[in-house]
Amino acid sequence: MKRNTLIYWIFTGPLAALMLVGSIPDIMSVPDAVELFDHLGYPHYLLPFLGIAKLLGVAAILIPGFPRIKEWAYAGLVFDLAGAMYSSMAVGDPAGSWLAVIIGFLFIAGSYVFYHKRSKAAASIRSHSAYSSENAQIQV
Repeated sequence: MKRNTLIYWIFTGPLAALMLVGSIPDIMSVPDAVELFDHLGYPHYLLPFLGIAKLLGVAAILIPGFPRIKEWAYAGLVFDLAGAMYSSMAVGDPAGSWLAVIIGFLFIAGSYVFYHKRSKAAASIRSHSAYSSENAQIQV
């Protein structure tokens, strides 16, 4: 379980950092973010919405518990990156500009896979310890 936890954090830490670094300029509507949205053809009012959504997604992934909300958060972050990649392709940006998005997908995939491995291992330990304590009570 320690191995899965370590690998989970190797993916989740950079994922959280990447999404947080991307959310703050969106929330604040900094000129570079506004310029990017102009380039992509999106309205400026969408910037704070996407920034707050990313921020909430990161919070949902980092806060323990709430497995259903985590699933939605992972899906939302995938949709955000998929939309960013498609938008970049649609306006004819060079393939090199997709590198951050591809790295983001890798972080999401690794974090998601090892989140489930950790959850499965923890559930297995809980059920095993419950089974052991149940047997101990029967033998008394």
